[in-house]
Amino acid sequence: MSQRRAPDVQALPARYNDNVFINCPFDEKYRPFFRAMVFTIYDAGFVARCALEVSDATQNRLQKIMGIVAECRYGIHDVSRTALGPNRLPRFNMPMELGIFLGSKEFGVDHHRRKACLILDTRQYRYQKFISDIAGQDVHAHKGSVHESVVIVRDWLRTASHRTRVPGGERIWGRYQKFRRKLPEICRETGLRHKTLAFLDYTALVEEWLLKT
Repeated sequence: MSQRRAPDVQALPARYNDNVFINCPFDEKYRPFFRAMVFTIYDAGFVARCALEVSDATQNRLQKIMGIVAECRYGIHDVSRTALGPNRLPRFNMPMELGIFLGSKEFGVDHHRRKACLILDTRQYRYQKFISDIAGQDVHAHKGSVHESVVIVRDWLRTASHRTRVPGGERIWGRYQKFRRKLPEICRETGLRHKTLAFLDYTALVEEWLLKT
């Protein structure tokens, strides 16, 4: 008589319930949103994760992203950057990474089924013109406002995690303004370049500043 095989059980990755995967543009134009988003995640008590944290040349970008997604319960996906580039073709990196995250939740096992994600765009229903398959998802419009994106991210983290000790959006925004003004001085003191801070350097400075304030 054959024995029924027990279902595979995956070990919970370290800090899985705190990790937030960020899927967004990494260029200079988006930098104000990205840095504010990272600060919000840490001030709310979570950990920011993204493809910029890995520099292993033996891994391709897709492998890096899938590895990080596997370690994150939460995901923030900004699909606003889909306009045609200089080559008259759109960039679909963000929608693809959103698909990876949603697929991980749908087909994953154990803790992966508890994943939750926030989808951002500039306008509420703009996404329907280029990625209508996510029509069932709740898409939030930041309207091109960094301030608005901070409040949206904070409120979503509070709701998705059911945590009660998450600072209010306006308080986080005010603290971020203080940190942003202080950052050039901090960089000079540490010998880092303010405008070209590596992701891990930036997150380290954010964590240190929050611990001191």
